[in-house]
This record gives sequence, C-alpha cells and structure tokens, in this order.
Amino acid sequence: MAKQAKRIRKNLDGLERGKPYALAEAVALIKERANAKFDESIEIAMNLGVDPRHADQMVRGVCQLPNGSGKSVRVAVFAKDAKADEAKQAGADIVGAEDLMESIQKGKIDFDRCIATPDMMPLVGRLGKVLGPRGLMPNPKVGTVTPDVAAAVTAAKGGAVEFRVEKAGIIHAGVGKASFANDALEGNIKAFVDAVMKAKPTGAKGTYVKKLSLTSTMGPGLSVDIASVSA
Repeated sequence: MAKQAKRIRKNLDGLERGKPYALAEAVALIKERANAKFDESIEIAMNLGVDPRHADQMVRGVCQLPNGSGKSVRVAVFAKDAKADEAKQAGADIVGAEDLMESIQKGKIDFDRCIATPDMMPLVGRLGKVLGPRGLMPNPKVGTVTPDVAAAVTAAKGGAVEFRVEKAGIIHAGVGKASFANDALEGNIKAFVDAVMKAKPTGAKGTYVKKLSLTSTMGPGLSVDIASVSA
C-alpha cells in the first residue's frame, strides 16, 4: 500500500485541483502520469445536463474514432447465408443465427460488440434480457442493426465507440491508449465530444455539457476546458 500511495502522490504532484485544463495540456499531463506497467486506456467522462429518465432527454449514439481505440474488439454477428459470408470476410469473430442464440442463452458471451441484420431481430429480440443489461443489444440507432454487416464489422473493428448516458447524466468512454501520440488522442477526444454534441436531445434544457474530464486507467482525473475541445 505504501508504494501505491507514493505513486499516487507523485502523479498528483504539480496538478491544480479543480482547474479546467486546455485539451492539449490535459492530454500531455495525463500521458505523463500513465506510468503503469501496461498500456493504460485514456477515458473521457462527460457530465450532461439531461435527465435520461425522460425519453426526450436520452443521449445515445456511436462515434467512429479517427485514430482507432487501441482495443481489440471481438464482434459477433447474427446473419444467414450471403450476409453471414460477408460478415466473416469482414473479420467478424463469431457468426451465426439460432446456434449463436442458444450459445448466448447458455451464458457464453465472449464478444464485445453484437451486430445483426434486420431479418434476424425477431430472433435476437429473445435475448433482450441477456444482452440489454450488458449494453450489447443490437440497435439501428447506433448502426448495429443493418443489412450492411460488412461495413458495421469494419467500423467496430476500426474504432467505433458506442455511448449511452447513464442514470446520473454521465457518459463514459475509452478514447485511446497512453501510447497514442498526443495529436491522435486529441483528435479522438474532439470527435467523441462532437458526436455527443450532435446527439443532443430535443428535451435538453440549459447547459448541455456541464463538465468534461479525462483520466487514464491508473492515473488521476483532470477537468478539461470544454471550449478548448469544441474550438
């Protein structure tokens, strides 16, 4: 515990608590303090002025990170015949129909993203109670229910990040790795914030983005000046 406390104190040294940092400075400081023995993930948190309990204030969407997420994403696809072949050729890790449904019902969920063709949704709908709580249920609003499964698989593998506001009005997402170049991380962050801004619901009143912060897996969190991201 002493070593951990010392590392934490060192990471906090030189930081001004509560200060909103410009994006470029925040990214540099976060990277400097991502000193774990593995390639830490860089995560963003956005506190939104919405109440997701109301349907007209739900925020949900997908962002294609221009510089990738740095994560290896396992993709499962519900499809048959030619569409199943397209999914496999695009790099899907698991492709099936009834067999895939039975596997999931037995508790075997070894994938990070689930995609389905529209004709498969009556089948996939039976898995709502299993996939829904895990955030894996295919949805046309985020492009995971589509006849173009090849494009969806390519997007998922290439850095497409889904987001959905939580009960407290907060959105969390990974936007890259500590090993990424500063400008690559900044580009991903700007793209993500832009996607959330475009997903602003009609029922949102007042200030939409109240607070924005960045952190690494094991590092401190920093508040980011919202104007420096949207500029």
